[in-house]
Amino acid sequence: MRKIYKHSIILGLGLMLSSTNITAQTADFENLTLPAESYWDGSDLSGTHNNGEFHSEFTSGDFTFPNVFDTTWGAPGYWLGGFAYSNMTDTTTSGVGNKYSAKAGSQIGSPNYVVASNNSSFKSTQGIDILSLEITNSTYAYNSMRDGDAFAKKFGGPTGNDPDWYKINIKTYFQSTLIDSLDFYLADFRFADNSQDYIIKDWRSLWISSSNFNVFDSIYFELSSSDVGMWGMNTPAFFCMDNLNIIITSINELPKDNFSFYPNPTTSVLNIKSVEAIESAKVIDITGKTILTVAGNNQNLMQIGVAELNAGVYFIQLSSKGTTSIQKFIKQ
Repeated sequence: MRKIYKHSIILGLGLMLSSTNITAQTADFENLTLPAESYWDGSDLSGTHNNGEFHSEFTSGDFTFPNVFDTTWGAPGYWLGGFAYSNMTDTTTSGVGNKYSAKAGSQIGSPNYVVASNNSSFKSTQGIDILSLEITNSTYAYNSMRDGDAFAKKFGGPTGNDPDWYKINIKTYFQSTLIDSLDFYLADFRFADNSQDYIIKDWRSLWISSSNFNVFDSIYFELSSSDVGMWGMNTPAFFCMDNLNIIITSINELPKDNFSFYPNPTTSVLNIKSVEAIESAKVIDITGKTILTVAGNNQNLMQIGVAELNAGVYFIQLSSKGTTSIQKFIKQ
C-alpha cells in the first residue's frame, strides 16, 4: 500500500475488466436534515436502548452508518462510537467542545458530512469494486496536533524534529471476511526535511479498491498515533468524511498475464509490456469515457504519456490479436 497525500490513494491494484460498463452512486449526507451549524450524535436517544447505551443508525445512498450514545453514567451522556453527522464550520476553536467540526469546513453545495470515531465501520447494501470518498481532520484533532493540549503533545515537539504521525488503517471486508487494508496519514512529521511535515486541513480524495478481483461491502477505520500514553492514544481519535461514491463496473476475470505495466501509481508515463504484439491502447476514466487512444507499434513494448491527466483512477485497455484486456491504474 502507498500514501499519496497530495491527491489520492488506492488500495489494491491489478483489477481486469472485460467491459467498461461503469456507473456511480453517491452518498453526500444531504438527505439528513440539520439546522445550520449543528450536528446529530445520538443524544436525542432515538436508538434502541441496551444497558445504558442507545444504538442508532442513519443512511445515505447505499450506506448505513451506526451510532452509539452512552448514558450509563447518567444524563446528558456522550457519543460513544460509530458516526455522527454535522454541518459545523468552526475551524478555529480548540478542545473537545468542538468535536463535531471539520478542519476543512463544509463543502460548497454539500454542507453535511460525517464525523467518524475510532474503530468505526459502515456497510453498503451492495458489493463495491471501487469506492471514492473525501476525508479531512476534525478541528479538534487538527488543533491538538498543531498546538498540543492538556492530553496530547504538539506534533514535531519543541524543535519540530520529533517523527510524529497520525493515521487511519482502512480495512475492507466482504461478508465479514477481511479483503485488504491500507494506511492513510492524517498527519506525518517523519520527513528529514521539516518543510515536508504536514497535518491535513483540507478535503482529500481517496480511491479504495480491493485486489484480486474481490468486491467488498463494508469499511472499518482504526486510528493510531505516535503520541501514546498510559491509557492509549493521546491524539483525539476523530476524523471527517464526505461524498462517498460507489463505482460499479462490469467485471469478468481475464488472464492476469496478458500484459503488465509500471509504475502504478504514476505521475507521467505508463511503461507497458504485453505477451502479444500491441495493436492499440486506450485510457478510460471511471465514467467509462475514452480519453486517450494510442496506436500500437505491433511490438510487445510501448509507453503512454499520462502527465496531463487529472489525479484519480483510470483503466488502461490493450488490444492484441483481437483480444482486449483492461487493468486499473492511478494517476497521481
